[in-house]
Amino acid sequence: MKQFPHWLVPFTQWIGRNRRLWLTSGGVGVGIIALRLLGVWQVWDWAVYDQLFRLRPLDAPEDRILIVAIDEPDMNRAGAWPIPDAIMADLLRKLAAYEPRAIGLDVYRDLPAPPGHESLNQVMGELPHFVAIEKIPDRESVGVPPPPSARPEQVGFNNIVTDGDRKVRRSLLYWHKDGEPRTSFAHRLALLYLAQEGITPQQAPDGHYLQLGETVFRPFEPNDGDYVGADAKGYQVLVNFRHPSLFQQVSMSAVLSGEVSPHLIRDRIILIGSTAPSLKDFAYIPYAPKSAGGRKHIHGVELHANFISYLLSAVLDERPVIRVWSNPVQWAWILLWSGVGGVIVWYWRSPLKSSLLLLLTITLLGSIGYLAFLQGLWIPLATPLLALGSTTILLTSHLAYQREELKRSTDFLQSVIDAIPDPIFVKDRQHNWLILNKAFAHFTGYAREELIGKSDSDFFQSEQAAIFWEQDRMVFLTHNAQEHEEKFTNRYGTEYITATKRSLHQDAAGNMFLVGVIRDITERKRVEEELRRTTQELTRSNADLLKSQRLDNLTGIPNRVHFEETLKELLRWGAEHSKLIGVLFLDLDGFKDVNDTHSHYMGDLLLKAVAQRFKNCLRSSDLVARWAGDEFSIILPDIKKVSDTEIVADKIRATLAQPFMLEGHKISVGASIGTSVYPHDGQDVDTLVHKADAEMYGVKNRTKAQTLPPLSLGCETPKS
Repeated sequence: MKQFPHWLVPFTQWIGRNRRLWLTSGGVGVGIIALRLLGVWQVWDWAVYDQLFRLRPLDAPEDRILIVAIDEPDMNRAGAWPIPDAIMADLLRKLAAYEPRAIGLDVYRDLPAPPGHESLNQVMGELPHFVAIEKIPDRESVGVPPPPSARPEQVGFNNIVTDGDRKVRRSLLYWHKDGEPRTSFAHRLALLYLAQEGITPQQAPDGHYLQLGETVFRPFEPNDGDYVGADAKGYQVLVNFRHPSLFQQVSMSAVLSGEVSPHLIRDRIILIGSTAPSLKDFAYIPYAPKSAGGRKHIHGVELHANFISYLLSAVLDERPVIRVWSNPVQWAWILLWSGVGGVIVWYWRSPLKSSLLLLLTITLLGSIGYLAFLQGLWIPLATPLLALGSTTILLTSHLAYQREELKRSTDFLQSVIDAIPDPIFVKDRQHNWLILNKAFAHFTGYAREELIGKSDSDFFQSEQAAIFWEQDRMVFLTHNAQEHEEKFTNRYGTEYITATKRSLHQDAAGNMFLVGVIRDITERKRVEEELRRTTQELTRSNADLLKSQRLDNLTGIPNRVHFEETLKELLRWGAEHSKLIGVLFLDLDGFKDVNDTHSHYMGDLLLKAVAQRFKNCLRSSDLVARWAGDEFSIILPDIKKVSDTEIVADKIRATLAQPFMLEGHKISVGASIGTSVYPHDGQDVDTLVHKADAEMYGVKNRTKAQTLPPLSLGCETPKS
């Protein structure tokens, strides 16, 4: 199995310990995202988006646009609707006399409204920067054609795009009809104004987007912002609306009677349109509630004024265009806040602390969204807030259930362990005591009331407490029961040797406990120590007697006599128990060169070092002996399979291949190894020795010209 890099291990362990937290916060986040993709939260997101408009400071008044409103009194004075062509022609002449940059007529004039039809056609044809409206057929309307006398460059469509809650948040710049591109009413008027500033439409360098001056208007996509599968036909843009109160209006009657100052008209875009409630030319925008004098809607001409203002201010004033994050970034944003809510509840379990932190977190989220919006960036707020709240509620409920279950578990465990004579303790993940039996209190010398809720470091010697803490940590980390022998000093300074078995237990709510059972083994260890000393004295005495006969004088390891006697005994044991016994013969490659180059003294040091490496890397049950000169023999009792001898041989070669540092000299040698296995290769000592010896010389002859095998840091023999 692939191992994690060592620097990632603490992180993965932390994730594992808090699995419930991440599963809950991740699950909630993914669930919120899934419902978001289905459009469930779309209306909530729009509501928050609209609220951001209403909370931000008001912009400066829009003094580049003047709305000439046809209100109810104007209609009553005209005596008809549509306004007669003669009156409309007179209005256009008076406005044109004050030299506006452009005039837009947001009133349908597809049919004559006598009298004065010819006069109106003549005026519209003479005006240099005049735009009339048409309505392109769509799913809701059969459409309205433009005035018959208007040239194509004098016509703009006034179709609008509404969302599911009937509000307008987007503007259409271009559309296609019968394969021909059409320009919107507001966009055409804005272009007329910008043209006199020397700004014309061009293609942005990074794509097929509209660029005016330095400003790029990226087209709206179906899933931009908090939209899901929206209709993105044509060239739409999200609109950075101004408050409706920032647009100046005058009535048609005031213009006709000469009551309007020329400076209100000169060099501006003039929009003519109806504001009469009876015509019900209404639209709803983010600012709609409690705006425009308490109205919940604005009129169509006011909407187009806002569209024009958005384009002009983005190009000329560097007012932000509305931008959005890509979907993956928005999903990560939702998951982040789901995780933040989970971390707060999980790590600050005090209701007061977690409530204050959650309040600060919600404030931080709202502030980030608000400040981003002031810069033109629309980021999700409703769904992250919903994810944060949902994670908080779920984890709070889970922790409450855990606390209740913990009380039940501790009450039950307390009643059980009090009847057990051995000292027993129960700890939580913070290594604090939750439950103690009477025997534990008596053993330590402290009352239970003093110990509950505290840890080892509060009462015991610092060195011993550190050992206890580390042993607890390993059990929590591995989830495996472990038993350790420890020294323990109680309140009165009495030192004990204890054997403590630690294991983990989990209740129905997922609460994890560490349960420790202590046994006092002080007396047993005293007896064992006396026996050990006696055994050591006997062993030392026997060893002294046998040393001269059974050990090699140079290396201190068994000699040939010891090897043969031991192998003979093991063959009898192997026959009785049907065990495999391996025999290895080893000859050092390059040893003669060491003697010749560095002296026999250095050769003796090398033999001692080789013998020491054997002792360090073989099992305690294995026996290595010096046969003669630079030849060694090894017995591997109770191997599992014949091929184990080759595994050990390979590891020995690799180990010996590592250079020896002897009195400042770097010495390198290899090894030729032959093997035999009882009973496959022989039943007696001579046969097995001869087989291994012969194979060793065969290997030596074949590998003289070969390089040593790759280095290995370990040398282990199979475990019995």
